[in-house]
Amino acid sequence: MALENTLIQDKLIETFNNDVFNFQQERDIFSLEASADKITALILFLKNDPELKFHFLTDLCGIHYPDNESERQFAVVYHLHNWYENKRLKIKVYLNGEKPEIKTISNIFLSSNWMERETFDFYGIDFKGHPQLKRILNMDEMQSHPMRKEFPLEDSGRTDKDDRFFGRTTTNC
Repeated sequence: MALENTLIQDKLIETFNNDVFNFQQERDIFSLEASADKITALILFLKNDPELKFHFLTDLCGIHYPDNESERQFAVVYHLHNWYENKRLKIKVYLNGEKPEIKTISNIFLSSNWMERETFDFYGIDFKGHPQLKRILNMDEMQSHPMRKEFPLEDSGRTDKDDRFFGRTTTNC
């Protein structure tokens, strides 16, 4: 019996009510959003449920949405995989832009240890309860988080880049 999206959705709604929402199929991945305070219970449920069996964490990453309202400026995205049925699941959790934090899942999936540290390093998202949350790719002295969209993409004062030569103007040369 194939693992159907409706079964996953029904089980999650039955267990987590309004804390799971916005279910949709995105290409070959079934996706949903979840409340940040329920992520540990949700991931544990998906891993341990005898029908769902999402035993593999494929990826965990951060996203910065600087134009969103304060409560949805950051997101953590979890990609899980059920190897038995070859079913993939994406969970997106939005976080507050002022103090982005979420509970760690490194006690559920050991592989998330590195992924959470990388997300912390690049986005500044605090994973509460992580055993060793520190920078791993950037210098310890670094104050900023380089993947945040807080800086302009180009220095407007540069004189060596003439927009006409890069196709970024409608006027002819």
